Amino acid sequence: MVSSESVPYSKSGGLADVVGALSTALAALGDDVRVILPLYGSIDATLLKKLDVTVSVTLQGKREEVAFREATLDAVVYYFVDHRFYTGRSGIYGDTSHAPYDDNLVRYTLLNKAAMELVKVLDWKIDVMHCHDWTTGFLPYLMKTSDDPFWSSVKSVMTIHNLAYQGEFSRLDLLCCDIVPEARLFGGPTPSKRTNMLKSGLEFADLLSTVSPTYAKEIQGAEYGCGLDALLRARAGDLVGIINGIDYEEWNPQTDTFLTHHFSAGDLGGKARTKAQIQEYFALTVDPSIPLFSMISRLASQKGFVELLEGSPSALDRMLDLHPMQMIIIGTGDADIERALSAVGKRHPNLSVNILFSNKLAHLVEAGSDFFLMPSRYEPCGLNQLYSLRYGTLPVARRTGGLNDSIIDLDEDGERGTGILFDQLTGHGILDAVGRAIAWWDKGETSIGEIRQRAMRWDSSWRHSATLYRELYASGKRRV
Repeated sequence: MVSSESVPYSKSGGLADVVGALSTALAALGDDVRVILPLYGSIDATLLKKLDVTVSVTLQGKREEVAFREATLDAVVYYFVDHRFYTGRSGIYGDTSHAPYDDNLVRYTLLNKAAMELVKVLDWKIDVMHCHDWTTGFLPYLMKTSDDPFWSSVKSVMTIHNLAYQGEFSRLDLLCCDIVPEARLFGGPTPSKRTNMLKSGLEFADLLSTVSPTYAKEIQGAEYGCGLDALLRARAGDLVGIINGIDYEEWNPQTDTFLTHHFSAGDLGGKARTKAQIQEYFALTVDPSIPLFSMISRLASQKGFVELLEGSPSALDRMLDLHPMQMIIIGTGDADIERALSAVGKRHPNLSVNILFSNKLAHLVEAGSDFFLMPSRYEPCGLNQLYSLRYGTLPVARRTGGLNDSIIDLDEDGERGTGILFDQLTGHGILDAVGRAIAWWDKGETSIGEIRQRAMRWDSSWRHSATLYRELYASGKRRV
């Protein structure tokens, strides 16, 4: 694996969770898995072993000496690229999420080149180089164009975690990377073509994957293709979608350290007590008969908040007035969305709006809620619906990406259903979906209990996903 981040060492988002968990799951299945990461300044290097090797790579017309450190965790070996491009910075991609470093193209080109040199100097005969997201996009190209026989039998896999992030830079910036230019390294219309690291990986990798089967189909169309849909359609035969798993140790209602009351599919009593606990904590009426909805989310347009809040009255206002329901919203993000949610919260005693991030509250609210609302504009995989299923909290979600792949709609299949799916991302669409969920709630405790049990038995384990990745690695031949 080559990635710009991985838990437990560095993280800015879900990419880090996937790389760490997938590597651990593959190792548990018996594979020799090693991960190459940058040694950021935020990582305590004193806890890592110095590797007795250095390599030299060319960048900006000169040689850059690169050292490495090493750690082993859960049978996975982690190698850290020790270079001032990373160690001298406080952030991963920038000092803040809104201010990326100007030299990120060169920084991550160094990661790509150093990864190749490290594998060679270790004389580690690998089968697959698994590249994650745009920061590793040059690796398949460098491997494919290398005249070193070391790479002649190594397959490259390029995984798209979110197609919207492509690593685009000026065409001229490629000159700083000491990479032989090739037309397929650039993207965009002819007059304004730009260096595109992700596109480079998608052009040259032997196999492509993304984080859910539905997202794999969606990104082949113009609406979700982010300008790369034609390329992805051309490579559709090499592209698969494998839904992410979740950490079954962290997200386990029987052992969750954040919960006072534990429960299982066979004994849901602790869930009812957790619901009463959070109703009291968030100053809502403690009443088991009232359906409790929740949203734990980044407050952004991607997550459907524009449609939830637009209009007067908004869909959120209308559902809170129309239905005997309660809702808890937790998150931070867009300042306008934060203000609008807070204003709605002041109008409705059955809504608790909390502009904050808290891992403990996320676990408690997931565990104690009856329904979890996810009206996402797009969702490559999604994790909250997987957490919700694990805790018997029925998701109410838009039919997109991984949400479509992990939720079975109750109205379409009452015997197998685990939640509510809807298609139209409008205020009316969201309001209608909430109404459908409440109609199932009104069928009674026995019916809801059976649905909860089905949801909690859904297999969201990384072992399942890792098995599918192993099948991907074994499929196909190296493209010439």
